[in-house]
Amino acid sequence: MEEKQQSLSDTLRQQYDIDPFPIVPLEHSPQDSRLSLFNHYLTIPYYVRDRTVVETQGKVILDAGCGSGYKSLVLATANPGAKVVGVDFSAKSIPVARQRLQYHHFDTAEFHVLAVEDLASLNLQFDYINCDEVLYFLDDPIAGLQAMKSVLKPDGIIRFNLHSSIQRSHYYRAQQVFKMMGLMDRAPQELEIGLVREVIQALKDNVALKQSTWMPSFEVSKEELLMNYLIVGDKGFTIPEMFSILKAANLEFISMLIWQQWRLETLFKDPDDLPAFLAFSLPELSQEEQLELFELLQPKHRLLDVWCGHPGRSQPGLPTDEWSLAEWQQTQVHLHPYLQTPEFEAAMAESAAKCKPLSMKQYWPLADETMTLDSAVVALLLPLMAGPQSFLSLVARSRQLRPLDPVTLTPTHPEEIFRLTTLMLQGLEYSGCILLELRSS
Repeated sequence: MEEKQQSLSDTLRQQYDIDPFPIVPLEHSPQDSRLSLFNHYLTIPYYVRDRTVVETQGKVILDAGCGSGYKSLVLATANPGAKVVGVDFSAKSIPVARQRLQYHHFDTAEFHVLAVEDLASLNLQFDYINCDEVLYFLDDPIAGLQAMKSVLKPDGIIRFNLHSSIQRSHYYRAQQVFKMMGLMDRAPQELEIGLVREVIQALKDNVALKQSTWMPSFEVSKEELLMNYLIVGDKGFTIPEMFSILKAANLEFISMLIWQQWRLETLFKDPDDLPAFLAFSLPELSQEEQLELFELLQPKHRLLDVWCGHPGRSQPGLPTDEWSLAEWQQTQVHLHPYLQTPEFEAAMAESAAKCKPLSMKQYWPLADETMTLDSAVVALLLPLMAGPQSFLSLVARSRQLRPLDPVTLTPTHPEEIFRLTTLMLQGLEYSGCILLELRSS
């Protein structure tokens, strides 16, 4: 058994030595595809856990399993002033990663040929560890997480992900087909890739496996085909298995990476009018049970993508609708870093000037066609483009923007101004567009 496991590891290493992953041109910048940045702002997991907005200057980030260094470049770009350290077991990938960061003028980044399990040999401690598309390859993901925990600062955060066995079930069937054909006995190369294309194309279009797995992009993307049909050592996990791994590694769950897309209420036609059984039972479910139920009902996420940290750090406070006046008075409001672009600022200015709603579809990656901001909300948010603002300053701005009650044409009551401002900010925080930092007095 041990020889077989070693063979799988060697095959996987050989695959990445042949084609350092991801296959992204050296000159490509994540600034040109900002969606790449969205998942890599370390300020967001710290905010989710602590409701504080941390500075990235001076932070030390580990990219565990950095491959050809594109995610390392994303991390460096998303977190100005942070130092990025990348490790990977592929000796051919590390020079590519080093060259990539130097090309983009991140001269403090460093890279090492090193397995995740051997991180302690770096003699470094990290504020944030990014382990993207790695753990599901490891024979023992618990040992991998424990190795990362051993180099994580006391208040640090780990981001890791696992393949979903439910969402990926069709691809695991496809992989079994190509294992039976002997196409995964060694690191797949051009011959195996060509044979896979021939086999899938030879199937009728109504064959279940072809219908559920084949995408037109596989015709031209060698990388996508490899990472779905011929990925050596790929394993899937369920939500309960993910929580079991966290418990075994003695790590504390913080949140799913894009938590807005894991909300149970979004699966129902009318969340405010559920059948009685659900209305009573759903609020009683634990966080793990809610996530498990979501995946059973709607297994749309390829990755179980998680933030976690040392136990005892997460101390969730009251939801904002239960904050006192004193808490609101201590609040600092930040715009999500993803929205801090000249394009969004120009769109906001136009919306406010012309009193027209602003569609967020173009500017916010989680927005659907229905997500729009009223011009009054946009006008309130404009100062955030210059930097964080106190809640009280936004209340004062709201008073200027709405001096009269639109129904009675009498001066708007201060309590109404406060109520409207809090409601607008709560809605924006729910969507993730703003961060409400509660500062201690």
